[in-house]
Amino acid sequence: MMLILYYHPLSSYCWKVLIALYELDLPFERRIVNLGDADERTAFLDVWPIGKLPVLQDEGRAIPESSIIVEHLDHIAGGGRLVPQDGREAWKARAADRFYDQHIQTPMQKIVTDRLRPAGESDAFGVGQARSQLGVALGLIEADMTKSWAVGERFSMADCAAAPALYYANRVAPFAKTHPCTTGYLERLKARPSCARVLAEAEPYFAMFPGGA
Repeated sequence: MMLILYYHPLSSYCWKVLIALYELDLPFERRIVNLGDADERTAFLDVWPIGKLPVLQDEGRAIPESSIIVEHLDHIAGGGRLVPQDGREAWKARAADRFYDQHIQTPMQKIVTDRLRPAGESDAFGVGQARSQLGVALGLIEADMTKSWAVGERFSMADCAAAPALYYANRVAPFAKTHPCTTGYLERLKARPSCARVLAEAEPYFAMFPGGA
């Protein structure tokens, strides 16, 4: 049975899964879901009642959560490509994956979602905290970025997570002038064919993104 991916082209977590699919060259069927559309949301809830994207459907089973999906895809592709076979290296890749999700994606999304709140309902304090957290995390990346990719010289699941996280973080809190090593890493990610393809597919939707810094 064909893999089916339920996703949205602007979603950073969906980018993470798309990058993995393109890296592994796995065939799949696309199902774009607009959660803001009542009918599409209702139909998607039949697939995954939690209602969060992305979701991969494999042989009728719904697999949620981007990191779990990437590991599943790596297994389908034979293993060892995005999740290293060596246990210690696999731990490093998983740890970096969680770092980018928790400490770059989460504060970045706080900043973005605050811009979507109704007038007078913004959370300036929360946004300030998010920017501070993002600054600390970017500082850690800057100090550690002495290699080609997130955890070494091989592209891994950590880079699938880093690409959307850093791309959007740079949109809401530009860091080119303050974090040159991190910026260089982001440019390598953007030039990677799998990442460049995801960016190109998302481009028609960028007008929907709520502003820059």
